Amino acid sequence: MVHSQLAGGSSSVWASTWCHRVSTLIGLRWELRGKEHLAKDQACIIVANHQSSLDVLGMFNIWHVMNKCTVVAKRELFYAWPFGLAAWLAGLIFIDRVRGEKARETLNDVNRRIKKQRIKLWVFPEGTRRNTGALHPFKKGAFHMAIDQQIPILPVVFSSYCTFLNDKKKILNSGRIVITTLPPVSTEGLTKDDIDVLMDRVRSQMIETFRVTSAEALQRYKPIKRGGIPAASSASTSSSSTTTTVASPGTAATPVADAAVAAAAAVASNSSAYGQPPGYGAGAAKASLLKTL
Repeated sequence: MVHSQLAGGSSSVWASTWCHRVSTLIGLRWELRGKEHLAKDQACIIVANHQSSLDVLGMFNIWHVMNKCTVVAKRELFYAWPFGLAAWLAGLIFIDRVRGEKARETLNDVNRRIKKQRIKLWVFPEGTRRNTGALHPFKKGAFHMAIDQQIPILPVVFSSYCTFLNDKKKILNSGRIVITTLPPVSTEGLTKDDIDVLMDRVRSQMIETFRVTSAEALQRYKPIKRGGIPAASSASTSSSSTTTTVASPGTAATPVADAAVAAAAAVASNSSAYGQPPGYGAGAAKASLLKTL
């Protein structure tokens, strides 16, 4: 079962094409940076931040760049259709976190194959998706796997969804997301004793990239009041009055980016800042997608 999943094939191409069309339908635009790192023919563990089921759309939007890739996802994602359907058709590896021993057996089997076949393994180390304008603590599984096979970690960062997505209020507007692939982080010579240092290093790099790209996305964001009338610089106002940051121990402060991300989070919590641009309706297909978030 795992072998066939790792093989990829036409189903992955179909899922990628289908997800690209869904992104177009709901008004999402994905911009990939650092393509050269993602396109390199090498085995690696990709670690990406996890904000929403929309991450699956972004992942499949760049699927053609990655060549051979498979994904580890929690079993619950399978039931988040239509994302789960596309994931299943593409051969994602679903693990049951309740059955810990079975999950470990599956991952060990995968890990033995990825280096030999030069496969990229995509993991969301935060575990649970949370659209809060911050990166949350990582679980160690992906880093154990990378060190075990002495293959690099490849960080991938999605900029904040806060300017167009509100999970609690079930609001999804059109939006632009920057996907940044950072240079690979080597694990050669590292042992299990180095996992915490490696994890902190990767997470710090991802947090800084998340700040910068999210701030850029916010600069291009123009809130729409209900009725289609542009809001009067609500994002910039929030930026100047908000002091919340997403800083974490061991990362350098970037006040402008921090304020911008905080402003995006403030926009996400305020339903009045969300409106549909003229001509952009929430049709039946879009309403169905919102139920999976």
